[in-house]
Amino acid sequence: MRNIRSMPISGRTGALRGLLVITAASLTLAGCGGGSMFGGGSPSSGGGSPSMTDRFTQLFSGKSTEVGAPQSPQTDENDLTCPSVSIRPGASTYAVGAAGKPAVGNDLAFQATITRTARSCDLNAGQISVKLGIQGRVIVGPAGAPAAVDVPLRVAVVQEGVTPKTIATKVFQTTVQIGSETSVPFSLVGEDLVYPMPTGTAGDSYIFYIGFDPQALKSQAPARKRR
Repeated sequence: MRNIRSMPISGRTGALRGLLVITAASLTLAGCGGGSMFGGGSPSSGGGSPSMTDRFTQLFSGKSTEVGAPQSPQTDENDLTCPSVSIRPGASTYAVGAAGKPAVGNDLAFQATITRTARSCDLNAGQISVKLGIQGRVIVGPAGAPAAVDVPLRVAVVQEGVTPKTIATKVFQTTVQIGSETSVPFSLVGEDLVYPMPTGTAGDSYIFYIGFDPQALKSQAPARKRR
């Protein structure tokens, strides 16, 4: 088995202040996420616990890339390429409102964003297996968030071109414990994403797209305000 590792990919003076800061950063990336941007797929569970953060560090040698930083595909001596990672336009943030309310202004319950990414690729029997790490943060809004929130993320392998082609896609879901905090980091390592080894130079146009996919959640309990 050959292994390619891409090393560079990547509370409250008032809840509102933190919210405004993260919202401004998110708008720079692409704006609020909406529906499913990548097609179907079954969710896999992840975790936001310290052990998951440690796993992220172990898998990617502690090296990742901040969202928005320049990056390139990584190629080994045998021309096997591990594509670069990009945030899907329109899916860079995940905002949820209070029950029955739009996720805006004082009705915003919480908002999640992606801050860093990392990835590695393994080739075995003509198939490329991907491990993709995603780190982010959940910010509590004025309406108050539940004690725990589910964050749905989708990864898609896309061959860019005049007509982009989705090669493979998979949903990952992690539960973030909010408790009494107003800003909580999360970390997820998505595995079991596999796609065929591209032929010739086709792999040069491959890219990993990641983003929030609210439609992947089967159901969501009404938001409970923190007291």
